[in-house]
Amino acid sequence: MDLAYREMGTGTPLVLLHAFPLSSAMWLSQREGLSGLCRVITPDLRGFGGSPLGEDEPSLDASADDVAALLDKLDLDRVVLGGLSMGGYVAMAFLRRHPDRVSALVLADTKAGADPEPVKANRERIAAAVVEDGSTVLAADVLPTLTGRTTAASRPMAAGRVRALVQAAPAPAVAWAQRAMAARPDSFDTLRAFDRPSLVVVGDEDELSSPADAQAMVEALPDARLAVIREAGHLTAVETPEAFTAEVAGFLVELAERPS
Repeated sequence: MDLAYREMGTGTPLVLLHAFPLSSAMWLSQREGLSGLCRVITPDLRGFGGSPLGEDEPSLDASADDVAALLDKLDLDRVVLGGLSMGGYVAMAFLRRHPDRVSALVLADTKAGADPEPVKANRERIAAAVVEDGSTVLAADVLPTLTGRTTAASRPMAAGRVRALVQAAPAPAVAWAQRAMAARPDSFDTLRAFDRPSLVVVGDEDELSSPADAQAMVEALPDARLAVIREAGHLTAVETPEAFTAEVAGFLVELAERPS
């Protein structure tokens, strides 16, 4: 799969994987804000943005292998890998399949556990409904959960941007991604085996991937720290872009200062 991508900057490659059901457009502030520190590469995961969906059965492993193929295309052996929400799930799948290609890890507003059965059933319900009715179910059931109460109350520009990105999501990609996420395995053992530096970011108003979920990942990772962003929900990078970018920038500086 040949993924579309956007990039800015030079130096250490940082690959950021986007949330469901958005695209690499969500990383605009990070591309601009981090490009002075590193080479920021933001792919569109299959089916979203400019990337084709393809014929593969729904699987985050397929998405992870897409990212590996992009790294091959860009002649990159190892990268700092980051993902938010679904992007975090893909990052963990990438760790399972291509662990030697990750020099450091950023996991934001995501979780390492597999979906319980009620959540799997709800994903299938949304997948079926979006194919039948288009984006109506996304606006009703998914959109309200993506941002925190502070954004809903006082950040109309951010809330409107999230709505526009959600509305742009193609129905087949939404259904494929929901089914891929539902089938994902528990990733705690994968995190325990990753001994390189890691940053875990979470919004304190995130109700989909809670601060407790973030803390559990920090405890599993051998070399990790937690950053809690205040007054942000599930899409910290879009709701509070300056705070999110500052956390990642600080992590990149820490990496540069570590003994090689």
